[in-house]
Amino acid sequence: MSLKLLFIQLNEINFDLVDKYLSTSKESKFTNLRIIRNTYQSFDTYAEDEYENLEPWIQWPSIYLGKDFNQHKIFRLGDIVNLTSEKQIFEIIEDRGFKVGAISPMNAENRLKNPSYFIPDPWTNTHSDNSSYSKRLSMMLKQTVNDNASGNLSFNSVLTILETIFRTLHYKNTFYLIRIIFSSIIKPWKKSLVLDYLMHLTHIYLLKKELPNFSSIFLNAGAHVQHHYLFNTKHIRNLPKNPKWYVNPSSDPIEDMLEVYDKIIGDYLKFSNNENKLMISTGLRQKPYNIIKFHYRLKNHSFFLNKIGINFLKVLPRMTRDFEITFDNNIDLVNAKNILKNIKCKKNNLNIFSEIEERDKSLFVILTYPHEIEKDDYLIINENIKLNLFKEVVFVAIKNGMHDSKGYVFCSPNSNFKNPKEPVHVSKLYDIILSYF
Repeated sequence: MSLKLLFIQLNEINFDLVDKYLSTSKESKFTNLRIIRNTYQSFDTYAEDEYENLEPWIQWPSIYLGKDFNQHKIFRLGDIVNLTSEKQIFEIIEDRGFKVGAISPMNAENRLKNPSYFIPDPWTNTHSDNSSYSKRLSMMLKQTVNDNASGNLSFNSVLTILETIFRTLHYKNTFYLIRIIFSSIIKPWKKSLVLDYLMHLTHIYLLKKELPNFSSIFLNAGAHVQHHYLFNTKHIRNLPKNPKWYVNPSSDPIEDMLEVYDKIIGDYLKFSNNENKLMISTGLRQKPYNIIKFHYRLKNHSFFLNKIGINFLKVLPRMTRDFEITFDNNIDLVNAKNILKNIKCKKNNLNIFSEIEERDKSLFVILTYPHEIEKDDYLIINENIKLNLFKEVVFVAIKNGMHDSKGYVFCSPNSNFKNPKEPVHVSKLYDIILSYF
């Protein structure tokens, strides 16, 4: 196999917390996490000073571009497409004569001339590679992730998932995937792990088929589980409590997530040898939030905007609560902003959309209402329009984890580079990755 470097993006995993699971578990459990913790070269990274700039869609482009936030200024998910003057690490490696593949790299644009494969993240407006399978995978990811809160799978998405299972058929791995799927019926936090594991199997399949020199995969289920279930970890005391209707107090979703990631890491350890090197990075990490905060998402963004009288060109759903609205003209934009910023919940007079960023003929909007929404909660739009808030949104989760600047990097023992003695800015991974090529 011609692989030279495999880059695994374990988004936001807190390895200080992982260490607590390793120290209290039998040696036979989490064997692959133990290997990278005990035998791999490792060092810490840090990111930005301001909390508002600690976002994965800021830090991962920092790695792709070798620049911190103050240099690249990418603040929103999907905004990499507006930074056309900068080359990402993917194109630079390709320009040096190497084959490049990528699965769902967060906030990265496909600018490769001849990718081994490129499946974009579900939120960035960029194209996949030209294979029909990659195009189907990309559409499935967009539909599955953006409709995750409502739990809806389109017919085409189901077909693509079945196709992927057939293409990646392996008696142990396929059986393990089926186990996760069935267990997600009673443990809903495993739904995101199903998608991560499915994309992992796809990555293994494409690695063996296309033989790239550099390949990356972005895994986000761990960040999702931490964000929404970190209060249920058995290894941090005196945390706020999630409601029993939300998660059984005896469950530990963090442990369930680590079991799946241990299996995934084990598959990638098999690729690491004298020729092939493995790098694992978290970009950031999460630590417990200090209050109970509810997250909701609009059920149907277009229908909602039409109901409240907004004229728009198109609406682009982003991660969880975020969406971007584009307009034909600035008159419609100003009118939309005035409507959105004045929408309040009748019960407590709180704004529903308190974060609205004005751009050139577009608005980036976040549904910020933080409290539990009940069946008799209403929105006051104006004197003529009153909407039932409960019917317009879908519950996403209760926020448990918040971002923290610290990140972790693990490199296979044959990497032959000097470990930084002190933590380095996450953007320095750009230079380390390029040094392999």
